[in-house]
Amino acid sequence: MTIMASKIISTHPAVFLLMGIPGLEHLHIWIFIPFCFAYTLALLGNCTLLFIIRADTALHEPMYLFLAMLAAIDLVLSSTTLPKMLSIFWFGDLEINFYACLVQMLFLHSFSIMESAVLLAMAFDHYVAICKPLHYSTVLTGPLIARIGMAAVFRAVTLMTPLPFLLRCFHYCRGPAIVHCYCEHMAVVRLACGDTCFNNIYGIAVAMFIVVLDLLFVVLSYIFILQAVLQLASHEAYHKAFGTCVSHIGAILAFYTPAVISSVMHQVAHRAAPHVHILLANLYMLFPPMVNPVIYGVKTKQIHERVLGIFLRKNV
Repeated sequence: MTIMASKIISTHPAVFLLMGIPGLEHLHIWIFIPFCFAYTLALLGNCTLLFIIRADTALHEPMYLFLAMLAAIDLVLSSTTLPKMLSIFWFGDLEINFYACLVQMLFLHSFSIMESAVLLAMAFDHYVAICKPLHYSTVLTGPLIARIGMAAVFRAVTLMTPLPFLLRCFHYCRGPAIVHCYCEHMAVVRLACGDTCFNNIYGIAVAMFIVVLDLLFVVLSYIFILQAVLQLASHEAYHKAFGTCVSHIGAILAFYTPAVISSVMHQVAHRAAPHVHILLANLYMLFPPMVNPVIYGVKTKQIHERVLGIFLRKNV
């Protein structure tokens, strides 16, 4: 009786099958190459940023501490999905344990929300540095930065923790094949039978809440920053103030642009081939972790000098 009861309760499959990029299966081995290159670049770039910021006490300032948070989040975000994706493309390893899929989903969506929060915190850092320079050291203290980091984690975990428990309750009668490269929430929901209306509304509401709220405050910060910059009399001060924001604007565009393009494509291009939507979703996962270290390494003078110093010492 106990065995029969457990079979009735356990309505989910033991494993899901991640199908990779449907329609491009014959190109999976070739797709592996740019994905592997992007993951390697993300690992090297973000680890280098973390190493430099940790090793150089002159960089233990709010701006660089937020940058270290961003690099750590990008490392986790890319490592949550890319290793499994690479095994799909190279080895054809499609299986993923049901609970491993839920954990991957929790990490994927939680750290995406954390990245959005850190980008907002960096906008606040630039606002205080440019608009309230005399109060910078008293406003952005170590305890405040720690609280901002904990708040980013708390918000993400609170919003995303219900998803695995909700998905565990469904009966998956549409088979185990997930038409995606990783366990994205809505891709898993499509396999479930029963009333998935709450999941659909909750997923969309959280995404809209995060994107709209965070972007709204980022835009407001830059409106105030622009007003302050335009009032600067010195051209040197003008360019210096603007230069401090360029890297952050690049990181914002790298994070939000693929997400917005993917959302628009889902709304206006219903007849587009499935692999188009999946490639765009993968771009959202690949692009920020890969380009953020490059953006900050090139545009941030202090980081740029430290990286050059490391390579010059090695050459010597």
